[in-house]
Formats: sequence, C-alpha cells, structure tokens
Amino acid sequence: MRLRLAVAVLLSAAAYYVYLPLPSGVSEPWKLMLLDALFRSFMQASDVAHALGVCHRIHLLNHVVSWVEEIEARSCPAVHVTDTALGGVPTRVFQPKGGKQLKRGVIYFHGGGWALCSGRMRSYDHLCRKMAEDLDSVVMSVDYRLAPDAVFPAQYHDALAASRAFLSAELLERYSIDPERVCVSGDSAGGNLAAAVAQELSSDDALTVNFKLQALIYPVLQALDFYTPSYQQNRDVPILYRPIMARYWLQYLGADTSLEPLLLANNHSSLDQPALSSSIRSKLDWTALLPAERRKHFQPVVRETGSPRVMGEVPQLIDVRAAPLLAEQGVLGRTPKAYVMTCEFDVLRDDGLMYVRRLQDAGVAVTSDHYEDGFHGCMVFAYLPMMSKVGWRSMNNYIHWLDQNL
Repeated sequence: MRLRLAVAVLLSAAAYYVYLPLPSGVSEPWKLMLLDALFRSFMQASDVAHALGVCHRIHLLNHVVSWVEEIEARSCPAVHVTDTALGGVPTRVFQPKGGKQLKRGVIYFHGGGWALCSGRMRSYDHLCRKMAEDLDSVVMSVDYRLAPDAVFPAQYHDALAASRAFLSAELLERYSIDPERVCVSGDSAGGNLAAAVAQELSSDDALTVNFKLQALIYPVLQALDFYTPSYQQNRDVPILYRPIMARYWLQYLGADTSLEPLLLANNHSSLDQPALSSSIRSKLDWTALLPAERRKHFQPVVRETGSPRVMGEVPQLIDVRAAPLLAEQGVLGRTPKAYVMTCEFDVLRDDGLMYVRRLQDAGVAVTSDHYEDGFHGCMVFAYLPMMSKVGWRSMNNYIHWLDQNL
C-alpha cells in the first residue's frame, strides 16, 4: 500500500512538473510539454551550478548537449561525411555520392542562441545529411564560436569567414559545386548569422561568386522590442521563453545579464534614447509592417522615459551585423532571393514576418512559409526521439523550396 501511494505521489509530482497549459493550436502539445520539461530540468540544474560557482550555466548546458547529442562524422551509402575547417572555422561537410558532376551548395549555421548546440549534433547531422541526399548538394554545417567564451562580433566574423571561404573558387572547384547554385541558410541564431552574412556579402562588389538564395528558419533579427505581438502572445510558450531570449541577446553582445529586466520592459528603446532615430524605429514598427491577422488585439509598448545607460553600455543593440532587421533598404535590396520560415507559437515569429515585409519593400522576391501549429525549433525535432509532425512537415517543405529554387 505504501509503495502504491509513493508511486502515485511521484507520478502526480511528475505530471505537475511536465504539464503546461499550451495554446490549443500548437502541434502535439504533450510532446512539446515533455521536451520543455527536459529543457527546464537542464536549465534549472545549470542555474544552480552557476549560482554555486561550479561553472558557467552555458558550459554545463553545452556539456550535457555534447554528451547526449553530438555524434562522430559517419558516412553512409548515399552521403560522405567529414569534419574539416572552412575559413579557419570547424565545419562538418556532407557530400552526396553519385548524382550530377556539378553539385548545388549550401552553407548552414545552427541555432542555439549563439551560445549552445553544434553542427555535430544528431539533429543537425540528420538535417544536413537529408539535404545533401535529397538536393544532390554539398552541405557545410559551420561550428562558429559560442558565448560566453566568444561574444559579438566573434560569431559573425566566423560566419563571414566561413562564407567567404565557401564562395572561393578553390573550394567550389575542390567540391565540384556549381558557383551559380549556392545558398546561405540557418535556423534561429543561425538564421540571424545567415541574414547578416547575406547582407554583407551581397554588398561586396569584389566577390566574383555570391549567394543565389538565403533561407532563414525562424530567425532572430532584433533586440529593441520585446513587446511585438508574438513576444506578447508567446511569452510563456516553450521552448523559447521571452526572458530566455533576452538573456541570449545579452550573452551574445557581451553585456551584463543584470540588464535583462530593462530589456524585457523595453526601457532600452524608450523615446528618450538619442541613439534611436525615427529611421531606426520605422524598421521595426510592427504596426505598419505586420498584417492585421498577426497584430491582433496587441498594442505597442513604448516608454516615454527609460534607462539611457543601456544603449551606452550595449551599443551593439543597433549594430546591423547583430540585428539584420535594422539594415537600410538599399542593403536589403541587394540581398538574394529569400525563404523565411515562421511559426505561430514562437516569440520570434514577428521578427521573421517583419523581415519578409522589409525585403519585399526592397524589391527582393520572398517566400514566407508560416506554420500555424509550429513552435520555435520545431524543424530540428523532426527525428527521434520527438518526431514532431510539424517539424517533419516544415523540414520537407524547406528542402522542397530549395530543390525548386536552387
């Protein structure tokens, strides 16, 4: 009897910890709850270790991720897989066996808040392997440096160096890549790096080869407004909570994480901030850039007075290399044809949708691929153990778009 009671108590406690009220439209809510419970457990353990001075919370999280997820470079009958360096940056290369003599080429930047994950993770390995096989494409997955050991612009510089090497005549010839069919892509923080790289290289007249496409998967593109409709609607939706995104930004920019409450209150973008011109504000004015069905009933949160010291301490908040949504129209107009995936239940949804509108206004052809049942990170959860249906659907649609356009 006591054993049954103990088991019942434990199961009840576990159910209480796992259960989380989710929007009714989200795909497979129980799978997302279980995934979130696992992530929360790791994050809470890392916070305790950080508070005790054992190690930085990010180091512990990355150690766990590496132990659970990272796999060796293993080839298969369809794809040859090797680890190398691209522009001095560690990179995993996926080369299809057979197929056409000249291959398509994709350089890919993984997500993880500029602080977590790796192209050697099982989920990214599966994704890039499938891309290489389905597209008959050489895929290069880049392991840029991570926070807190490296901060902006280190990650950007790694992405740029790897991209320049990827576009070099020597590398294209070595891997038999067609210079007319190359793409830059990435998800989340990797989508941020892909967008920033596309902007920089599209404006470089010295390059003889440039990207044909940019494919951005739920990208993070700005840190001035934490009250967009998607930030308000999805603040408590896993796996990317609103405070966590603010913390990732501060870690990436090498700023004091004690500034997090000021960012979350939009105190850093108040009207009394001299660094924020009307031109900058217009580039993320979601009341003008988002369609009515995404604005819904939400209202902007703009402080009359705020905390001027934030911009003084973190001027990188308005650096377009960190926040590609703030780029000038002329810069956007030179970037390649774009694909932007967004998910309804994602705090970053409106970053992507505003970028779609700004690209379109600049004359760039854009495919906006929105998932009404999607959540942040869903595409990399297409495989076991989660096997998300929306993840599998979004991954196949992403690869299909590349196949049709690259």
